[in-house]
Amino acid sequence: MLRWALLFLIVALVAGALSLGAVAGTAAWIAKVLFVVFIVLFLVSLVAGRRPPVV
Repeated sequence: MLRWALLFLIVALVAGALSLGAVAGTAAWIAKVLFVVFIVLFLVSLVAGRRPPVV
């Protein structure tokens, strides 16, 4: 998930450098959404991993 966010961030940077505003904006928005989803899933797995196993 983080890899996809970084890929879209790179696409946004390249598109911004080439003056492709709509593509850059869309790619940056997708990168932000994927990064937030990654953070949420990371925090959920961090909390779920600290519980003792259910017997």
